Amino acid sequence: MAVLLLMPALTPVGLTAAAQEAPRTGAATENRGGEAGMDDGTDGRATVRASGGFEVTLTPQATGEAGGGSGEGAKLGRMILDKRFQGDLEGTSEGEMLTAMAPVQGSAAYVAVERFSGTLHGRSGGFALVHRGVMDRGGQSLSITIVPDSGTGALTGIRGVMGISIAEGRHSYTLDYSLPDTPAP
Repeated sequence: MAVLLLMPALTPVGLTAAAQEAPRTGAATENRGGEAGMDDGTDGRATVRASGGFEVTLTPQATGEAGGGSGEGAKLGRMILDKRFQGDLEGTSEGEMLTAMAPVQGSAAYVAVERFSGTLHGRSGGFALVHRGVMDRGGQSLSITIVPDSGTGALTGIRGVMGISIAEGRHSYTLDYSLPDTPAP
């Protein structure tokens, strides 16, 4: 079974936790946030970049009636996300991921929602992220956006997009964001 390089690692249903890591081939995936025609979510405010690494644990969960059974077509899966961020983002996030693994190798999709809590460039608070990832016979598209108006504490009003890279089994992120009081560069 192939491990797909979508954030953080989209895995076939039932794959063990030990096999959930991206291959150590140096391959990487990058998301610059948003899809064609979409803006960066910062409403024209000055944008700041945060970067660093993270560790992720995926815990497979039972699927509902739609994901169970021996039906034909895509296999559906559901996982709990648990992440630990280091760098400009310091903290944790938790969330849920739904997956669809097509019968054609290299074709799959996932959606996820997670909630971060911690600090961003020293500012305490939190925010939610929404993910949409698609693989089409190996070609990849990934969009991760801060949920509008989900910021709390000193991160109230945050907007932006996240990028993810996986290289040599290590996960890293960039977060291009703005806050209502972000000074112009």
